[in-house]
Amino acid sequence: MALEIRQVQKLAQQLVMTPQLQQAIKLLQLSRIELEEMIAQELQENPALEEEIAAEGGEKAEDEPKNDAVPPESAPEPEISRELSATDKIGTLDWQEYIESHSNSIHGSLTAEATRDDNDGPPSLENTLSKSVSLEDHLIWQLRLSGLTDREKSIGAYIIGNLDGNGYLEVSLEEICQATDAEPPEAERVLKEIQRFDPIGVAARDLRECLLIQLESLSLEGTLAARLVSDHLAQLETRRYEKLARELGVTAEEIDEAARVIASLQPKPAQGFEQEEVHTIIPDVGIEKVGDKYEVFLNDEGIPRLRVSSLYRRLATHEGGEEAEARQYLQEKVRAAAWLIKSIHQRQQTLFRVTQSIFKFQNDFLEYGVSQLKPMVLRDVAEDIGMHESTVSRATANKYVHTPQGLFELKFFFQSGLKAGNGEDVASETVKVKIRGIISGEDPRKPHSDQHIAGLLSKEAIDIARRTVAKYREAMGILPSSKRRQRYLRK
Repeated sequence: MALEIRQVQKLAQQLVMTPQLQQAIKLLQLSRIELEEMIAQELQENPALEEEIAAEGGEKAEDEPKNDAVPPESAPEPEISRELSATDKIGTLDWQEYIESHSNSIHGSLTAEATRDDNDGPPSLENTLSKSVSLEDHLIWQLRLSGLTDREKSIGAYIIGNLDGNGYLEVSLEEICQATDAEPPEAERVLKEIQRFDPIGVAARDLRECLLIQLESLSLEGTLAARLVSDHLAQLETRRYEKLARELGVTAEEIDEAARVIASLQPKPAQGFEQEEVHTIIPDVGIEKVGDKYEVFLNDEGIPRLRVSSLYRRLATHEGGEEAEARQYLQEKVRAAAWLIKSIHQRQQTLFRVTQSIFKFQNDFLEYGVSQLKPMVLRDVAEDIGMHESTVSRATANKYVHTPQGLFELKFFFQSGLKAGNGEDVASETVKVKIRGIISGEDPRKPHSDQHIAGLLSKEAIDIARRTVAKYREAMGILPSSKRRQRYLRK
């Protein structure tokens, strides 16, 4: 068959995502902080978009246009009227109105700040900022106060700069000498000095050295605990105390006592100096009990109420050939502002409907907590409110809800389920709560195995395999039974 190039017509349906639709989808999946940042950016870039300034008492000022900050969902995109009087030309604009309507963005806020009493309102941002001290800063401060020479302090600064996230030294003694032109005895002396800084054991080269340094600071060098750390650390982890006792010629009770001392030490000296930034979570939705029913409330605090500037709306409708290009630019900005307001409104409405649907299924959770959580998937909510699963997924991404049981991410309520004997499914989180309860009530000398826990759950009509119990236990950070066993308990 010969190849040839030819034109062919065919009819096909294709979904084309307009920029407006892309913006609406993006808005839906933004977190609260990201939404506030995006609105702030749009307020700077779009002159037709402005924040509604409320008068005292939370009402709109009388001299401001009565445009709703959030138009109804069915409101059409604003049309640009072209029927204007001759007195409404650009050259005869009331510029005093323009100045008055825009002066509240900067000068108004400055005036209000200046006239406000110091004791009124929340504290300024500068009074709430704080800086956590890093491990490096803490060690450098001690290094400067030490009696070391300038050369030794230079070596010490290099050592401190090469600690990992747990406080262990990442480089060898040879690399320290090569980088600082120090002799091995000199570098070793500085390293020993730093290892006695607070926290004790920092700059150790491995776990064994770290624990030995801490035991030495407690004057426990040469004790059974020090012997265990020095020569039997791997065996100690298996908790086979009888075997260790026979090898060392001591009793199993003495091994257990030494193990308790070792367990009280800090294997990660840098703990407490982590530089992870703490983020305050502000819930997007709240649920409160009003009478006998639970009501869903959107948290709009911090999200500006927006409107389309009436001045720029009029400017966009001016006729005249000379101003055609400027008029087209303003019309685009007015349309973009109106669409953004409508998209934010749709986002909030979708979030409200999705949250209502979630707790229609999870009403028992609001009353009794996680133990009554029901299995649920995105399809359940999507079918309930008549939306696509992807829309529900975007609406619940990075969104938080404040409930009578605490603060939860909306994604938390979508749980896989396990079959129960009564024909109903049980949420995986509920099973985890039951496993945690069984383990917390076990005899430490005879902890339950995963198989035994599965058997106990089967008595509660929960059909679960041993490997599933192990998976849930590991997800909760609980050790296996062999490592939970405590043969010798203190009275």
